[in-house]
Amino acid sequence: MSNLAYETDHEDLAPEEGASPALQKLRPIPRISIQAFCETDSVANPIERAGEDRRMAKTHLKVHMGGVATAVEFYQTAATPNLVIVESSSEPRELLASLEELAGVCDPSTKVIIIGHYNDVWLYRELIRAGISEYVVAPISMADIVSVIANIFVDPEAEPLGHSIAFVGAKGGVGSSTVAHNVAWAISNLFENEVVVADLDLPFGTANINFDQDPAQGIAEAVFSPERIDEVYLDRLLAQCAERLSLLAAPSTLDRVYDFDPEAFAQIIDTTQRTAPVLVLDVPHSWNGWTKTTLAQADEIVITATPDLANLRNTKNLIDTLKKLRPNDKPPVLLLNQAGIPKRPEISLEDFAEPLGVVPAATIPFEPQLFGNAANNGRMLGEMDASNPIVETINDLAHVLTGRRDVKPKKKSGLSGILDRLKRKS
Repeated sequence: MSNLAYETDHEDLAPEEGASPALQKLRPIPRISIQAFCETDSVANPIERAGEDRRMAKTHLKVHMGGVATAVEFYQTAATPNLVIVESSSEPRELLASLEELAGVCDPSTKVIIIGHYNDVWLYRELIRAGISEYVVAPISMADIVSVIANIFVDPEAEPLGHSIAFVGAKGGVGSSTVAHNVAWAISNLFENEVVVADLDLPFGTANINFDQDPAQGIAEAVFSPERIDEVYLDRLLAQCAERLSLLAAPSTLDRVYDFDPEAFAQIIDTTQRTAPVLVLDVPHSWNGWTKTTLAQADEIVITATPDLANLRNTKNLIDTLKKLRPNDKPPVLLLNQAGIPKRPEISLEDFAEPLGVVPAATIPFEPQLFGNAANNGRMLGEMDASNPIVETINDLAHVLTGRRDVKPKKKSGLSGILDRLKRKS
């Protein structure tokens, strides 16, 4: 067993499950094997939920019922994993005695976490002296488990990872890519942050057009040569769009098919997050293994939709699915785009939001001239008309997505306000 000791600051952990702020700050846990031996369901259940958390996606976790004795019997014929978690309700001296048997069957490199039922300082010190990595007193939460494991296996001196924001459209043509590019530009411009935009729509991506770029290389070189990906190679693939904004451009060609395995973009994303504070992922409107994995692993998700029935259905499907994939993260940010198209029947803001359980963070009206001029000139909206209310909305989104401001919908604004104005005109 390891002779390293790590302490957990339980005061930093939110007592409730869900989108704990402490949990959101944790780095992903590396690819390790974990086996837990639990005496009670109240400990086994949080550990199982921890295994479903996106920060534990690379780990292999197995939960067994039974305490120290079960673990000792199990490892007499099986190799020990990177981490063993054992629950014990034994009194302190009995627990220490039983752990001597566990030490006899554990590999010296295996880390051990004990979950006990005695809040005893003397016991904690004796366990650490015996080589236990951590002692946690029950009851425990899912966030406790993930945080304790992170404290043991994640280098505390490692540079913080960049914040990844994935933009996806509820349907094709709803303007998700345009919003993603403009929000990325706003973040880099408003907060002087280094931002990387990764255009993941390899056959039909528009980021190179919107940013007026024509790089010879881009994201395709990385995804088709994963063995070459490192920070130096990635830097060569980036096209500089502005002082603090870089682009991993899609080839936007059909000279080959783009079929990927579920983890195809994981290494690119991991490497990019080590080099930039903000990574904006422009995810195409499709549903396959790699888009599902990319959305499941992103720090933040923005769904762009237009106010019609098909978009409402697709948005609900996305939100429900993502809730299952990301049970410990906050819901996606919802943006309604292209609102108020003349003579087009639309679903009201309230009717769109009600079945979703998510209030739209913003509503962007239909203004084809502003968007068309920006697209045709390869410029962002803020460069075309910095005083336009839509630019203000984009800037507000940049504040929300970087944690500088909470979502605070304005009364009688957005879609409902537009519809009211149309009614008055008619």
